[in-house]
Amino acid sequence: MDNGMKLKDLAKALDFKVVYESTDFNEVILASTDISRPAFPLTGFYEGFDHTRIQLLGGMEFAYLRRYSDEEIARKFDDFFTHGVPAVLWCHDVEPLQGCLEMAKKHDVSVLTTSLPTSDAVSMCIRTLRKAAAQKITRHGVLVEVYGMGLLLMGESGVGKSETAIELMKRGHRLIADDAVEITAVDMNVLEGAAPELIRYYVELRGIGVIDTRQIFGMGAVKPSQQIDLIVKLEPWTEGIEFDRIGLTEHSTTILGVQVPTLSIPVKTGRNLAIIIEVAAMNHRQKMMGYNAAVEFTKQLNQAFERK
Repeated sequence: MDNGMKLKDLAKALDFKVVYESTDFNEVILASTDISRPAFPLTGFYEGFDHTRIQLLGGMEFAYLRRYSDEEIARKFDDFFTHGVPAVLWCHDVEPLQGCLEMAKKHDVSVLTTSLPTSDAVSMCIRTLRKAAAQKITRHGVLVEVYGMGLLLMGESGVGKSETAIELMKRGHRLIADDAVEITAVDMNVLEGAAPELIRYYVELRGIGVIDTRQIFGMGAVKPSQQIDLIVKLEPWTEGIEFDRIGLTEHSTTILGVQVPTLSIPVKTGRNLAIIIEVAAMNHRQKMMGYNAAVEFTKQLNQAFERK
């Protein structure tokens, strides 16, 4: 497969040490987004073995192998490497066994080490590989972090998305991306947004031009990526169009198969969008924690009518 992550990129991303570099190290593709711990294969049991995965050896594998002589260890790895694994990774800063290194060189398989504990290495590898293989799409909009919530501001050009982002930054919130947002489906129900590297942290303001928000507001006002929790559509206030006034109806937008809660906020001269968006973020956080003000308000209203 050619749509996986390269071994060299994974090693660089997670700061793995390369003990032995295969001749094709720069070209090896990790086609699988999962990791294997080859305890059973090292005993000679290969039924169901997935040779496309990076093979991770932890404390248990090391303790098992140390029971054998160097010659027996070499025989085990000689058999193991004939199955065409992409690489092996030793955890806990363990120095790879000599028999492993000898057979890795014989079969030209890369050997890596990491100081990470086994469980951390597994989770970080899987997360990195899945993120690299995840579906991606670019959408026009502005992504900001408000009270820890990722808000994707969308709307037609000139509606005030960038100006609102600047006001939010002045109020202590953070910018992730302006104009173009690269969206990645990192999980079945999770979207993550970031800015294209070329325009990261730059904002275009009509009448002023392009500004570097890091230089003006400082590094504390920006963030490289953020989970998208809520989409806020900014729409010009138009007479005759009714916007939700109670909030009982839940709306969502589907991006890359993930449904994201969505609000439509009318834009009109004199409205402080930054404050409205702050309230939207706090209200959405309350909903996630199980409290819905619209539902509670309706209950109280119904109770009042019943009493009368």
